[in-house]
Amino acid sequence: MNGKKRRRWSERTRMLLTLQLAVVLPAAALIVASILNLRDIQRGRGVEATIQRDFMHVLKITEKTFNERAFKTVAKMREKIPCPAEPVSATMDALLEKYPMVAHAFYYCPASGLVVRSQPRRMGDIEFRHAAERFASDIRWVKTEGKGMLEKFFKMEQEGGDPFYFYNMISKREGRLNYESLVVSTLPACGKEQGVLAGVVLDSDFLKEAFFPAVLDSILEKQGEQGSNPAGMMIHIKKDSTPLATSADWDGGEPEVEKAFEPGSAFPGLVLGIKFRGTTIEAMSNRFLLNSFLIIGGLSIFLAFGVWLTYRNVSREMALARLKADFVANVSHELRTPLALIRLYAETLEMGRLTNPDKPQEYYRIIREESERLSALINNILDFSRIEAGRKEYDFHETNLAELVRSTLEAYRYQIEQNGFAFESRIADDVPPVRVDREAIARSLLNLVNNAVKYSSNDKFLGVNLYRANGSVKLEVVDHGIGIPSAEQNKIFEKFYRVGDPLVHNTKGSGLGLSLVRHIVQAHGGNVSVESTPGKGSKFTIALPIAASA
Repeated sequence: MNGKKRRRWSERTRMLLTLQLAVVLPAAALIVASILNLRDIQRGRGVEATIQRDFMHVLKITEKTFNERAFKTVAKMREKIPCPAEPVSATMDALLEKYPMVAHAFYYCPASGLVVRSQPRRMGDIEFRHAAERFASDIRWVKTEGKGMLEKFFKMEQEGGDPFYFYNMISKREGRLNYESLVVSTLPACGKEQGVLAGVVLDSDFLKEAFFPAVLDSILEKQGEQGSNPAGMMIHIKKDSTPLATSADWDGGEPEVEKAFEPGSAFPGLVLGIKFRGTTIEAMSNRFLLNSFLIIGGLSIFLAFGVWLTYRNVSREMALARLKADFVANVSHELRTPLALIRLYAETLEMGRLTNPDKPQEYYRIIREESERLSALINNILDFSRIEAGRKEYDFHETNLAELVRSTLEAYRYQIEQNGFAFESRIADDVPPVRVDREAIARSLLNLVNNAVKYSSNDKFLGVNLYRANGSVKLEVVDHGIGIPSAEQNKIFEKFYRVGDPLVHNTKGSGLGLSLVRHIVQAHGGNVSVESTPGKGSKFTIALPIAASA
């Protein structure tokens, strides 16, 4: 026994080592590496840094788009502005009428001087008129710097550049900072000889309500939705965090990443901002890390479950292999015993050594009984083989179950009594005919009776009851044998399984009887159950439905 235990332990140990080396260790190493990597990302705020880099990239694209659209809008306007004629004011008013997005405009020619005009339709607004007066006063710097600017712009044109420049105009309106953009350029219609310098002020309302939101929304539309939390963008004056304009998805709050417009861009003095709607970068980072940890945790659980399941299945297969080996040994013994008896008594009869005239008849009976025992064992093995191969078929006929039970018990009565058992049978008179396979049901009964005989030691009692109850016919086999522990009662119907009682292991058997009984009864639409107490005996009950068999 000790050698067997050591051998089994050695097999289990080798199996565990194989599982660890082949599956567990690589998977565990991968999981640990993933966890450590996530911890590094968490400590270094890698997810947040990645999102911030993405946001900064979007802001750079946005700034570039603002510049391109602003330069394109101004270039298109510049091409259509005529060279001023006398009177200059009328020409400028026509320009302002054509482009309502322009709040103020000026012409400057070194020869004729500076002329400034503002939107005539808005001059009735006192605040706008004050802004126009301030602009007319502030733009006088052109008189001193205009000539130099003209030379600079002409040089830019010769080099293939855009001959205009953007200035920010920040003022206060209604207690808040207001932003306008002054664009200064030459006029192609006037030519280099006339040397006219022109400027327009892009109206703050146009920028805030039309130009800025349109660019912001177009950028976000191109970037697409970022998961369930789309980004929102805004633009504000560098000295004031209040948004001048926002995208449609902006939900308030502070931007998480900002970028100021570069010097020389279309809108100096402004800052672009971006954030997620309804969440923050930190929250998204924490959610990503949490989800990653949960996924790794789930994979770890699945891995542990898979290893446990593999270990259990392999252990069961190993146990089944041992049971099969025990089965072969037990069946060999079971076959050898009746064959030896048949051979012994046959040789005795053949040699004519018997002097008592009653002995030959007894020997013939023993040979017959051992032959029947041998046939029953072989039939069990054949039935099991057919069941395993899925080729077992049953021949159902309307059967008087009471008569079948009586005849089966009568054929086995002598063996029961020879083993010293007190035998009792109770067969009710109201048992209806049942559609069954006679041979299969008889074999099931004999298997249960044979178990009761084999596994009863001191109190040798065998009872067989047949009666009708709750829409079924019940066949009970009762003994006062060794009993079955409750933990093993569900396992005894498995193939090759044998209870761990010493009497069971000292009694040879195939371990197939109860497995065959369960298969036969289930094939008839019934079920088999057991009630047992260790040391007090067992009761096996076969229940066959009447309605299903009628």
